[in-house]
Amino acid sequence: MSAFLDSDLPPDTVSRARAGAVDAQESIYRAFQRPVRTLARRLVLRAAVAEELAQDVFIEVLQSLRQFDGRGSFAGWVRAITVRKCLMHLRSPWQRGLRWVEALTDDDMGTVLAAGEHEGPAAALDLERALAQLGDTARVVVWLHDVEGYTHAEIGALLGGTASLSKSQLARAHARLRELLEPGGVTASCMPATTNS
Repeated sequence: MSAFLDSDLPPDTVSRARAGAVDAQESIYRAFQRPVRTLARRLVLRAAVAEELAQDVFIEVLQSLRQFDGRGSFAGWVRAITVRKCLMHLRSPWQRGLRWVEALTDDDMGTVLAAGEHEGPAAALDLERALAQLGDTARVVVWLHDVEGYTHAEIGALLGGTASLSKSQLARAHARLRELLEPGGVTASCMPATTNS
């Protein structure tokens, strides 16, 4: 479930922050620092890079407050900026060139996901490691669809493709995660063999 919520933000905070009130800007930072960092860390594996991107997000949020027109959720607006910054990083030629040079260290595998209600910390760590083994696009699609609640059409547009791109990436990513998480490999399909249309 996405950690982006407006509930911790007093109603007049955005308008006060626009007017330059430092305490209101601090309130925005405090309310969104964890969700922004968590999302950046999920989309970009390297912790130091994710932290830099999170800081870039807050700079853009505070500099662009006048562009938020209030028609949608402020949390959704901050989340969209975070996703855009992370995708820009992942698409950069510099980042693509480094992938084959750098191997992940144990520090880069640190967990930020909390374990589920019925699963222990070991299960969360296994999921964390499995997600880290997915390619950038597959990991982004899994996180945006399964956790953040983006639609396939929204994800496809973010990736410069269609909903079909998102659907195929998600199906392949789920299959790969099952291989990594289930001791015997893939034992069940994502979809039932027959469906009522």
